[in-house]
Amino acid sequence: MEKFDVIVIGTGSGNSVAMRCAATGKKTAIIDNQPFSGTCALRGCDPKKVLVGIAHALSLNQQLQGKGIATIATHSWKDLMQFKTSFTEPKIPKTEVGLKEAGIATFHGRAKFIAENTIQVNENILHAEKFVIANGATPTKLSIPGEDLLIDSTAFLELKELPEEILFVGGGFIAFEFAHIVSRFGVKATIVHRGKRPLVNFDADLVKLLLKASEELGIQVVLNTEVKNIAEENNRFIVHAEQEGKDIQFSTSLAVHAAGRTADIQDMNLEKMNISFDKKGVTVNDYMQSVSNENVYSCGDANDKGLPLTPVAAKEGIVLADNLLKGNYKKIEYGHIPSNVFTIPALGAVGLTEQEAKNKNLNYTVHFKETTDWYSSRRLNEPVSAFKILVDRETDLIIGAHLLGPNAEETINLFTLAMNAGITASVLRKTIFSYPTNASDVVHMV
Repeated sequence: MEKFDVIVIGTGSGNSVAMRCAATGKKTAIIDNQPFSGTCALRGCDPKKVLVGIAHALSLNQQLQGKGIATIATHSWKDLMQFKTSFTEPKIPKTEVGLKEAGIATFHGRAKFIAENTIQVNENILHAEKFVIANGATPTKLSIPGEDLLIDSTAFLELKELPEEILFVGGGFIAFEFAHIVSRFGVKATIVHRGKRPLVNFDADLVKLLLKASEELGIQVVLNTEVKNIAEENNRFIVHAEQEGKDIQFSTSLAVHAAGRTADIQDMNLEKMNISFDKKGVTVNDYMQSVSNENVYSCGDANDKGLPLTPVAAKEGIVLADNLLKGNYKKIEYGHIPSNVFTIPALGAVGLTEQEAKNKNLNYTVHFKETTDWYSSRRLNEPVSAFKILVDRETDLIIGAHLLGPNAEETINLFTLAMNAGITASVLRKTIFSYPTNASDVVHMV
C-alpha cells in the first residue's frame, strides 16, 4: 500500500488542485481513467469550438453569396479533424510531464474505494488522508434497449468521416451544437427530444427563433417524442420512439447520445467512505467539502453545487485547494454565470429567464426585439438575431439578459459584468462603446 497526503481523482479541474497541494509539500497522487487533461481540453468545449469555428466560416460563406463572395467553399472533415487534433493531442503528454515534474504520482485507471481512506486503481492500493473527487460527468444512462448502439460526444469528436445522416437523442446543448456543425458539412441532422421544447434553460422566445433557423438550415427537430429502443438493421440504426401515444421510428446512419450527463461517480463505492451523493454528484458545502466526510472534497461536474461549466469547475478547484490546505475559510461565490449554446449564430444567457422572473413575481421591464435589420446583423446577412433584456423597475438593475445572433457568446459577458458589478441599465445607456461592434448594440438593448 502506498500512502499519500492527498489523492485527486480527475485531471481536469483536479489538475490545478493536485499542483497546489504538491507545491506546499503534500505528497500527492492523481488518478484518471481517461487520457490526462480533462474533458474540456480533450473531448469537450475546446475541440468542439474548433469545429464550430470552421462551421461558422462555412455559414458566412453561404450567407454572403452574391454579397462579395462568388464561390461556395469546399469543406474537408478529415482536414478539420487533423486541425482539431493539433489542439488536443499535445495536451496529454504536456499534462503528464507537468504533473511528474511537480512530483505528483500519476495513475491510469478506474478508481474505487475499498475501505476507509483507501482506494484501488487496477492492482494499486492507495491510502490518503484527504481525497478530491473531480472526475467529471458521463452520459446519463437512458435504460432503454439498444442504448449501447449510441455513440457519445467523445466518439462524435473523434469521427474520421461523417455519415449522410445523424440522429441526436436529446434536445440540449450537445444536440444543437453538433447538429449545426454537421449540417454545414452536408449531413442530414435530426434531433429527437422528449420535452415540449428544447433548450429549456434558455429564453423561450429566443429558442423559438433558433428553432426556426435550425429547421430552415435543414435540421429536423422532433419534439414530444421519447426514444424507447434502438436496433441495428442492414448497417443502419432504427430508432423506435413514442410521440403522443403513437409509435414512430427513424432510420439513420448514426445515432448520438445527447440526452444529458450525470456525475461520473456511480461505480466508485462511495459508501465505503460515507460520502453522501445524489444524481447531480457528491453533496458538498460552500467550502467544496463533502457534507458527510470531512476528509473528502469535490469540484466540477462531480459535485452537486454549481453549473456544469468549465470556468465554474476551475473556480471551485481554486476554492477547494485553499480550504483543503489551510482549513475551511473560503466559501464559493459564483455570482451571475453566463452560458452559451454554440450554434451558428450562438445563443447566450445570464440571469433569470422571463418565466423565472414571472414565477418570482418580480416587478420588471422586458426589452425584446428581433434585430436582423440592425447593422450588426445585416452586414453579415445574418438570417436570425434577437435579444431580450429584463430590467428591475425599482433598482434599474439588469436581472436577465438573453442574446441570439453574431458574437452573442462574447457580448453576453458585458451583461454578466454589469450584473455582477451592479451597473444599472441607465449607466449602460450612457456608455459610449467602440462602434461599429456588437457591444455598441448594448446601448439600444437596455
